[in-house]
Amino acid sequence: MNIAVAVDGSESAIRATQHALMLVEYLPETQLEIIFVTDFNKVEDERLLTQSPKSLAAYQKKNILPILNLARDAGVEPTITLLKGQTGPTIIKYVNANEVDHIVIGSRGLNAFKGLVFGSVSEKVIKRMRCPVTIVK
Repeated sequence: MNIAVAVDGSESAIRATQHALMLVEYLPETQLEIIFVTDFNKVEDERLLTQSPKSLAAYQKKNILPILNLARDAGVEPTITLLKGQTGPTIIKYVNANEVDHIVIGSRGLNAFKGLVFGSVSEKVIKRMRCPVTIVK
């Protein structure tokens, strides 16, 4: 079984990772995959990231390292998938096209107005995913 956790560096992503690690612990022969999407529309210093591969790598590492450390502390060596694009659609496309049996994603808890106007990534993912989805609050 392949369980993926989509992360973005937030506290919600850490909680989602903890939940995914619990599933890995209790399901035999389960692999964990960490998915991180760099959305250049949401990165504060977009120009810096597009100009320097080192800057992009540092940005990704900063957001993934706490998640990776959690997994390794639990005795799990995950695979890491780095993607670029709009967060929700990129996760959906990747997971639906690959052998992912279950995805875990955090809910960032957008306020009601922002949620109505923009929609959350977790909301978009759950509507279009072909595999089971767990949203961790």
